Amino acid sequence: MSSTTIVRAVCPHDCPDTCALLVTVKDGVATEVKGDPTHPTTGGVLCTKVARYTERTYHPDRLLYPQKRVGKKGEGQFERISWEEAIRAIAARLKEIAAREPLAILPYSYAGTMGLVQGESMSARVLNKLGASFLDRTICASAGGRGYQYTLGDRIGTDVEQTQNARLIIIWGGNPIASNLHFWTRVQEAKRNGARIIAIDPYRSLTAEKCHQHIAISPGTDSALALGMMHVLIRDDLLDHDYIERYTLGFAALRERVAEWTPERVAKTCGISVEEVVELSRAYGEGAQRGEPSLIRMNYGVQRSHGGGMAVRNIACLPALVGAWRHAAGGVLLSASGSFVKNTALLERLDLFPQQQARRTINMSDIGNSLLHPGSLEFGPKIEALIVYNSNPVAIAPESAKVAQGFARDDLFTVVLEHFQTDTADYADILLPATTQLEHVDAHASYGHRYMMANNAAIAPMGEAKSNAEIFRLLAKELGFTDACFSESDDALGAQAFNYEHERSAHTNWRALKEQGWSKLRLPEIPFAQGGFTTPSGKCEFYSEQMLAAGLDPLPTYIPPYESPASNPELAAKYPLAMISPPARNFLNSTFVNVQSLRDTEGEPHLDLHPQDAAQRQIQAGDMVRIFNDRGSFVAKARITDKARQGLVVGLSIWWKKLASDHKNANEVTSQRLTDMGGGPTFYDLLVQVEKT
Repeated sequence: MSSTTIVRAVCPHDCPDTCALLVTVKDGVATEVKGDPTHPTTGGVLCTKVARYTERTYHPDRLLYPQKRVGKKGEGQFERISWEEAIRAIAARLKEIAAREPLAILPYSYAGTMGLVQGESMSARVLNKLGASFLDRTICASAGGRGYQYTLGDRIGTDVEQTQNARLIIIWGGNPIASNLHFWTRVQEAKRNGARIIAIDPYRSLTAEKCHQHIAISPGTDSALALGMMHVLIRDDLLDHDYIERYTLGFAALRERVAEWTPERVAKTCGISVEEVVELSRAYGEGAQRGEPSLIRMNYGVQRSHGGGMAVRNIACLPALVGAWRHAAGGVLLSASGSFVKNTALLERLDLFPQQQARRTINMSDIGNSLLHPGSLEFGPKIEALIVYNSNPVAIAPESAKVAQGFARDDLFTVVLEHFQTDTADYADILLPATTQLEHVDAHASYGHRYMMANNAAIAPMGEAKSNAEIFRLLAKELGFTDACFSESDDALGAQAFNYEHERSAHTNWRALKEQGWSKLRLPEIPFAQGGFTTPSGKCEFYSEQMLAAGLDPLPTYIPPYESPASNPELAAKYPLAMISPPARNFLNSTFVNVQSLRDTEGEPHLDLHPQDAAQRQIQAGDMVRIFNDRGSFVAKARITDKARQGLVVGLSIWWKKLASDHKNANEVTSQRLTDMGGGPTFYDLLVQVEKT
C-alpha cells in the first residue's frame, strides 16, 4: 500500500536563514522539499537552491560506496572497496602516525553542514582521543566575531523578526537577496512601511540595486566610513548622551580619536563624496533623535580584508552613540550565534585529549602554507594525515595553487567524507560517502535568527552512505577506543546539543524539538535597552582593555588593506585593479555548483568590469579574459557594467575548479595573509591585472 508522510527537517547550509523544511516522502522517496509556513522566519519560502534539494540528494553523481585511490593524486581515479577495508586502512595509518607524532594528524572541516551532530561532535571526540592537531575554523566569521566580541560581547544582536519595524536600514557588506533571503523579505516590508534602505558595498549587487541609496566604497575601507560617521555624529551632537553615560565605556577617548576623521579625509580614503559621508551620518543620527529605530545589518563581506575585525568593531560602536539599542528594531545584527547555549564541551569532549601531550592549532585559512611546511620547532611536526569533512578546501581556501600543491603530496594521507567527487575529493586516498540532510538526524542553531531546530531523517541513506558521526564511530571502534561516549548514537548526540537547563532553552527539550521542528529561545525582545552587554565592563566598550592586552589598538582606528593603490602603490602599478569575489546567487560557497539546473542558471564563470577599465584594456562584453597577479591566474567571460565601481573587478564565486574551462577559480589569486584579529582570511584584499586572452 502506498504511503506519504511529511517529515520536519532543517536546511543545513551556511546561511543565516536556517530554514525549517517540510519533506514529503512517498514510499520511501523524498518527492518535495518545502519551507515550513508556520516557522516565523522561513514563512514557507525557500531560496532557489534549497527548493531543489531533492535534485542534490538524488543526483546521479552521488558518492554511494567507499573508494580508494588508484591513480595519481588529483586525477580522481578510484575503485570501490568495502566499508571494512576502508575503516581498517584509515585506522591502521592513523595508529602508525599517532604512535610517532599524533600532532601530524589534522582535521579540515567547516560549514558544509551547520549541524551540531554531523559537524564537530563524534569527529572531535575521535580526533581529541588521538591527540591530533586542532583546526582553527576561521574561514568565514572569525575576524568580525572577534571585533564584535571586543565591543559588545557575545554575538547577540537585533532580532531579525523586528526588521520590518525599522525606519532606517543600513545593509553593510552583504547581498541578502542572494544570501539572507528572509531578512530581505522583511526589509521589503519595512520599505513599504516608509523605511529608508541604504546599501554600503563596493559592488552594486542585486540588493544594492533595490535600495534607496548605494554607497560604493573602495574595498577594505569600511572602518574609515564608520569613523567618519562617528565624527559627524559627535560634531553635530546627534548623540544619546544618557545612553552613552550609562551604558558605554571610553567615550572621551573615542571623541578624541575620531576628531581626526573628518568627512573630507573619509571621502578620500573610501573613494566616495564628502556629501555621502555627511548625509549618511545625519540620516542615522537625526532619525535616532526623532525616536525612530535604525538597524545596521552587517554581513561578512565587511571583514574579508586586513582590517576586517576593526571594521566590524567600528560599525558595532554606532548604535550605542545614538541610543539605537533602546528600540526592538534598532541596533545591529552581525550574527545571532551567541544567543544559543550549546553544550560544546559535552559534544566535543576535549577532556579526551592526552593530558601530558603538547597541543597545536593550525589556521584553516593558511592551509596551503601549512601543508607545504616541512615541520620545525616553532611550527611543530609536518602534517602527515588530513581528514576532510564538511568542506572543499581545494576550491574554497585562499591561494589555491599552494593548497592543491599541498594536497598533491605523495606522503600525505588524505581521507575525504563527501556527497560528490569535488575538487578536494580528487586528492583523497580514501573517499567515503556521507549522507545528506535528508538521510540523517541533526540539531541546529542559527546565526540569523533565534530558533533551536531539529532535523529528522526523512529517507534511508542512499547506497552505502553513512552519517559523519557514524563514520567516526566506526573509526573509533577500529582504533580500539572503548569509552562509552564513542558508542552514542546520532540521536543521543542531538539530545546533548543544547543546554536545556538554561533559562533561554529550558522551555523545551530534544524530544519536543524533533516533534515540533523548532522552538524560539527566550531572550529579551530588546537585548541592550539597559546595557547588559557581555563585555568585561557590562558596557559597550569604545575603549577595550582586552584589545590592549592582545597588542591591538584599544580604540576604533583604520587599518588599510594589504593591497590597494593607497597602501601599496608599487604593487598597484603592476596590478591596478582591486578584486572581490562575493557568492553567486545560485551557489552557496562551493555547494550546489554541480547541480546542473543551478549551474545552467548561473552560466559560466564571469568577471564584471567597469566600462572605463574595459576600454583601457580593449575588452568587450563576452570576451574571455585572464585575471592574474603574482599568486596565480584564472579565466572568465567579461561582463561590462558599472555595477563594479571603476578600479574594481568582481568575480562571483565559488566555482568548482574542475567545472571551469581552465580548471581554476577566483582563489588562484587570493592571499593567505590574515586579518588584523581573529586570524581570518583576506579574500577581498587583493590587486590583479586583467587582459584579453
